[in-house]
Amino acid sequence: MKITGFRTLRTTHNWGRPVGDVNGFVDGRSVEVKVLVLETDEGLEGIGIGDHSDIDRVLPAILEQDPRAVVGLYDRMLAYVFKTGHSGSMFGTIGAVDTALWDLKAKIAGEPLWRTLGARDRFVRGYASGLDIAVPDDELHSLYERFAERGFSAGKLKGGRDVVDDLRRLRIVQSALRRNARQPALMLDANESWNVKQAIRYISQIEAELDLTWIEEPVRRWDAAGNAAVSRAVKSAVATGENLTGLEQYRPLFDAGAIDIVQAAGVWGITHFLRVAAAAHSRDLPMSPVGHTANVAAHAAASIPNLLGIEVQDLSFPLGMTVDQEFDKGGVVLGDAPGLGIEIDQRVLAGLGPTESWGTTAGPHVRPERAGLRLVSDPS
Repeated sequence: MKITGFRTLRTTHNWGRPVGDVNGFVDGRSVEVKVLVLETDEGLEGIGIGDHSDIDRVLPAILEQDPRAVVGLYDRMLAYVFKTGHSGSMFGTIGAVDTALWDLKAKIAGEPLWRTLGARDRFVRGYASGLDIAVPDDELHSLYERFAERGFSAGKLKGGRDVVDDLRRLRIVQSALRRNARQPALMLDANESWNVKQAIRYISQIEAELDLTWIEEPVRRWDAAGNAAVSRAVKSAVATGENLTGLEQYRPLFDAGAIDIVQAAGVWGITHFLRVAAAAHSRDLPMSPVGHTANVAAHAAASIPNLLGIEVQDLSFPLGMTVDQEFDKGGVVLGDAPGLGIEIDQRVLAGLGPTESWGTTAGPHVRPERAGLRLVSDPS
């Protein structure tokens, strides 16, 4: 079997709520989802999810190649962009291709990807994460109640602008999840919005009133010294890594003791996640993949020995997309369909109109001008 080409599909994920973080949010409640389909000479196709705008740069590395050579092709794609580097959208493209290759490899074997990767159990423990910075208090409780109905006992709130607001809203999340645990695990995600001293003061105020399991991305992603200083100064663990594009970017943070909980985003691909998980395991650090449409990283997460839990951002999937997994007992239950278990009805996709993008100026993917420079809390 050989890879012969690709095509791009676009669908929509209707969140039913505004989604975003301290940097901004998408108010339209529906966002575009890009899907990569890798084609082969035998008709079998592999699915990858995420932006792959740089596909023309790496396509020569995989064309006419056997898709079962996933790891070798991953390194070949990195080699093809050696001079210009593989960060940003290029790494996202490589991740989408890599995911599609793993999907093909498992389909060729006639088994779900979690089996191909050697997992023993189809269940992947998780935590609820509503991307909820713009969700009103009453809807916030209802949102986490829906997660609680599926057994979740841990939740992550988006915050970082106003400590009074965050304390109130963390208690709302705690109240909703108490049906499953006397003391639910609570996490706060600041999405790189503080400097070091701001982070320590802010987190200390939270910890004076609540037990915080972890603080996520308190300072910039590459700031090894800063993240280490925060980790030493507060009781909660520092979780970071979702925006690091390549294993080499973790080295300074590992060496500085700057990461207590290691994260990697599903959008960067299966091979990247597995390599980061192995590096974290060598340092006795737990791993927690960050959410992604269809929870593709759950298959890889099921196979690693140091999994803490996977982020689950929603209980539904994009329009026209059927995914062989369920949400139960506080996690993701993976099915037996070959590969990632994703099926796409292109008839549904054909009727979709334009939707909002994550990259909108007021959205979470655009860093605000005063991030890390605010003197006082700003709940707006």
